[in-house]
Amino acid sequence: MKDFRKKQQRPRKSSLVYGREAVRQALQDGNSFDRIYVDQQAKDPLLGEIRRLATASQVPVNYVPRVKLDYFNVGDHEGVIAQKSRITYQNLQDVISFVTESGQVPLFLILDGITDIRNIGGIARTAWCCGIHAIIIPDKGVGALNEDAILTSAGALEKIPVCRVNSLMKAVDELHLNGITVFAAEMKGSVPVATADFSIPAAIVMGSEEKGIYPALLKICDTAISIPMQHEFESLNVSVAAGMILYETMRQRMGT
Repeated sequence: MKDFRKKQQRPRKSSLVYGREAVRQALQDGNSFDRIYVDQQAKDPLLGEIRRLATASQVPVNYVPRVKLDYFNVGDHEGVIAQKSRITYQNLQDVISFVTESGQVPLFLILDGITDIRNIGGIARTAWCCGIHAIIIPDKGVGALNEDAILTSAGALEKIPVCRVNSLMKAVDELHLNGITVFAAEMKGSVPVATADFSIPAAIVMGSEEKGIYPALLKICDTAISIPMQHEFESLNVSVAAGMILYETMRQRMGT
């Protein structure tokens, strides 16, 4: 049987900060990171300070076996390695306020459990072209927005604001508090995408092809939308499905 697992690409050393004091200082200086890897067996008060600073900056911390850290091949990492981000993550409420205060009708895209960076890159390209104001992602369970993702997006991930949150459930609550209707893209959604009203303040949730949208998250969305298909099939590629839905949102908002 063919092995479809992809070999993990080792990040460039220039994209890494390693060593306890170096990582602590970088966090204190406000550097943006995709995530921080910590030796799960390491014990040091400085690691607690790193975790505190990372939590305050909403940077995910992954506790991993030391062999994972050794794989990065950076020398004496002291049990902690931080991967730099080329993206500066935005605060969700700040983006909502900026959009509404500028007289625009908010339109957000939420990615739940999408791990393939090629899909994320493709979605970001379409989102930028269709006028999405920001992409919202969780701090865990989503593909890293690294150099490969940025390349796949043709640079769109450096143009469109990205909000990283520690809970998509809380993000939906925040959207609701700001009067934004949340649509969930579901195979069995009761509302065909062409009949949904995207002219109102809106956010659209896209889930992974394998698992769909997390059930608890789906439950608090306002409307489940679907893409009609002439022939039954398991699912559309998530990037393709996002393109169809986002084109419809743009068509409605442009009045064409």
